[in-house]
Amino acid sequence: MADIDATNSQNSTRKRSFLLFGAALAVIAIGYLGYQWAEGGRYVETDDAYVNAEIAIVTPLTGGPVAEVRVSNTQSVHKGDVLVVIDPTDARIALAAAEANYASAVRKIRQTIATGSALGAQVGERVADIGRMKAQVSIAEADLARARIDLTRREALAADGGVSGEELSSAKNAFAAAEGNLAAARAGLAQAEAARGAANGQEAANDALITGTTPETNPDVLAAKARLDQARIDLDRTVIRSPVDGVVTQRAVQVGQRVAAGTTLMTVVPVTEAYVDANYKESQLRSVRPGQPVELTADIYGGKVVYHGRVVGFSGGTGSALAVIPAQNATGNWIKVVQRLPVRIALDRRELADHPLRLGLSMITTIDTRGN
Repeated sequence: MADIDATNSQNSTRKRSFLLFGAALAVIAIGYLGYQWAEGGRYVETDDAYVNAEIAIVTPLTGGPVAEVRVSNTQSVHKGDVLVVIDPTDARIALAAAEANYASAVRKIRQTIATGSALGAQVGERVADIGRMKAQVSIAEADLARARIDLTRREALAADGGVSGEELSSAKNAFAAAEGNLAAARAGLAQAEAARGAANGQEAANDALITGTTPETNPDVLAAKARLDQARIDLDRTVIRSPVDGVVTQRAVQVGQRVAAGTTLMTVVPVTEAYVDANYKESQLRSVRPGQPVELTADIYGGKVVYHGRVVGFSGGTGSALAVIPAQNATGNWIKVVQRLPVRIALDRRELADHPLRLGLSMITTIDTRGN
């Protein structure tokens, strides 16, 4: 009997244990189902995410031999730090030539202004010449009239034998001389008027160069000043500075190398302005909106370091659509593939300063689609 009672007690204990275990499983299942009902789909995660940044490509704006290279790869630099110095000899010579041309242009314009005053005096002189020549014409006309009267009187007297042939010849000669003097006076007047016209034209041409301007605002001087400013800028550009704070990478320049404008010298990566591009499946983006909070971990630090960021926006196209050789789905031989769309995530600057990241590092991102 004792053995039977012990067996029954063991069976009863075993049944209670199974019942308790089943009840625990039921509670866990109900809790899990409740969590899925309440929170299912709230978080979307991907490990197809990488650190990115708006890198600065350093290129010279003027050419020449490289005199100094003051940075190396992995070196941190600040905005305005000198990176490369190009030999400034040619630029200094060009600047000296531009300064000389500018000074010459200013002097020429001042000379033109002074010439305008001289031309004005010449015009006045030509007007006086015209007045003098008009007076000479009037005198010559009077002399001719008097000679004509004398000749007419002597011709009338010569018919009666009242004057000698010699007097008549003298009168004729005087009349001819008076005619010549009048013609000469009229030619002189025409020449004086022509000289005044030429002087007026020269004065007008000179005025066209200087009217409404000063030596500083004259177009020729302004053009020389622009060339001078360009030469100064070219000299300043022989010193190449960092456009942003960041880390130097891909340095491809050496001392003595001759570089041309536009040659890539190095890249500066602004690591303090890094962000993350997370490539989510299109089916994961139904509830993702800009501004939603994101938690991120980096493989370089592991799960102990958690970054916090926010969704900034979405790329304009999927990776396959923007590929160098995009997929040709219009041929008819098409198999549907789930696409991934890059989502840009801004990082907290203080967390980024405490745990710096580098371009291209892998990240795991989790977006809270119900966060604000």
